[in-house]
Amino acid sequence: MRNCLFRTVAAVALAVGLAGCVPSIPAPPDTSAVAAPESWRTKFTGGAIADGEWWQAFGDPTLVALVEQARENNADIAIALARVQEARAQERASRALLLPALNASIPASHGRSLTALGTAVETTVAQPQFQASYELDLFGRNRAQIDAAAANALASDAARQATVLSVTSATATGYVTLLALDERLRVLRETLTSREAALRIARSRADAGYTSDLELRQAEAEYHATQQQIPVVETALARQENALSLLTGNTPGDIMRGGRFAALRHPAVPALVPSELTGRRPDIVQAEYALAATDARLRAAQRQFLPQVQLSATVGEIIGSSLRDNVDFWSIGGSVLAPIFAGGRLRGQFDAAVAQRDQAAFAYQRAVLRAFREVEDQLAVITRLDDQEKALSGQRDAVASSLRHATNRYRVGYSTYLEQVDAQRALLSVDLALIQLRNDRLTALIALYQAVGGSPRP
Repeated sequence: MRNCLFRTVAAVALAVGLAGCVPSIPAPPDTSAVAAPESWRTKFTGGAIADGEWWQAFGDPTLVALVEQARENNADIAIALARVQEARAQERASRALLLPALNASIPASHGRSLTALGTAVETTVAQPQFQASYELDLFGRNRAQIDAAAANALASDAARQATVLSVTSATATGYVTLLALDERLRVLRETLTSREAALRIARSRADAGYTSDLELRQAEAEYHATQQQIPVVETALARQENALSLLTGNTPGDIMRGGRFAALRHPAVPALVPSELTGRRPDIVQAEYALAATDARLRAAQRQFLPQVQLSATVGEIIGSSLRDNVDFWSIGGSVLAPIFAGGRLRGQFDAAVAQRDQAAFAYQRAVLRAFREVEDQLAVITRLDDQEKALSGQRDAVASSLRHATNRYRVGYSTYLEQVDAQRALLSVDLALIQLRNDRLTALIALYQAVGGSPRP
């Protein structure tokens, strides 16, 4: 009894002594701290709640169907989901550290040997046994490892949500761009039709001797200049359809359209204060859980300096052909493993864990700052595109009027064909610029919904 008490006191004294050698965990660097601004730098009017299936606000059922198909079949989302399942399995495996390990074994042998009298005998021996071992988590090292695995699982799920949001945004952007290309192609074909009519007039006037061949060649040049732009847009359409097919988990093929580009509605700018952003963005949530995982691993590295207490028990039976009766056996024991000298290995692991924690802290800071910047960028684009569209629409009205006057003057012989050509070029350029501007506005709204966290969960 005294020996047992002495060993207990000695173990406690050893643990207390080693505790004085345990390094303290430093705080994260002050420079990694980040605070949300009180308001956005770019002022905007209106606003909508950035929740739910925001892609439905564009008013195109085909867009909605493509987004849902992509969220269901996209390979990147499937990979992200498999990573979540892997992380959760590792978390379940780590929880076994808090439970005892139970094993059973049945060693057996059969052999022939000589006795002391020189007689050959054959013996059969079996020794079934049951073993149990358990580590007392006195200082929380195993619990810290479990916390790290749990945080990793949550970070993996946040990464999956970020992938879902990214695929959703890419699909919506791809479909809007596809409709914009359709509209661009329609304008070019209508322009080509008008160029063809102008070419017929120029050819008839040249054949009749009313004009020189210069006007005919100018009309031919304008016709072919417009004609060569159509294959370029058709190629872009095919590539855009192929990209959307990949996003939706299909082989390259045609993409159905739900309506024309002009029929797409413009969703309202999502209303969100900066302080709400960190809880909505899945990439920020992922960085936060990654930081929590490094904190837990750092605690586990610190606990490596403290003793480990192991308990073990064995019970079994010896069965042999040379024994008259079977023999039962059992044992109960324990051990205390205390680090004394490891050549700097434990300190090196601890310092590495500190550095990993600091890296995760700066990664979290970077994710937050990047999120604020992305929201501000899209708000700046959207608020200025309104003014740009107003100016471009005014330019379009002026150019269209100029073309009408130039056409009338040319038909009655008051001006050369060059005036009409210049007006036609200007109108085509403005029409294509308007299509691109409206496409930029819609894609900026999509990017803004992605920047504020959207609705990542499928």
